[in-house]
Amino acid sequence: MSTESKASKSPLDAVKWLLAVAFLAAAVVGNVVYSEVAVLYRVLGVVVLMLAGVGIALTSAQGKAFLQLLKEANIERRKVVWPTRQETQQTTMIVVAVVVVMSLILWGLDSLLGWLVSLLVG
Repeated sequence: MSTESKASKSPLDAVKWLLAVAFLAAAVVGNVVYSEVAVLYRVLGVVVLMLAGVGIALTSAQGKAFLQLLKEANIERRKVVWPTRQETQQTTMIVVAVVVVMSLILWGLDSLLGWLVSLLVG
């Protein structure tokens, strides 16, 4: 994989990343500089600049690799077999029961040790 990403790396990638960072910085600085402008226009400006920055970043080699990763993750997500409602309820009840039992055990142990310490101390 590392050989593929290095082989497909374009010399313009550094320029793309600088441009993407410049757009994101322009969004932040513009929001501060134009604080007297209506909030709606500032939000629209920030959203447009950030989308442009992300769009430029996604055209780089790392951006394309990230998009490929998202596609593969979506394929894997579709392969997941989700539990049924009944399995979810049964598992939840088991967890609740274990929590209750463990809390009673810890409460009993704490009470016992507290009683032993009070006997030793006086």
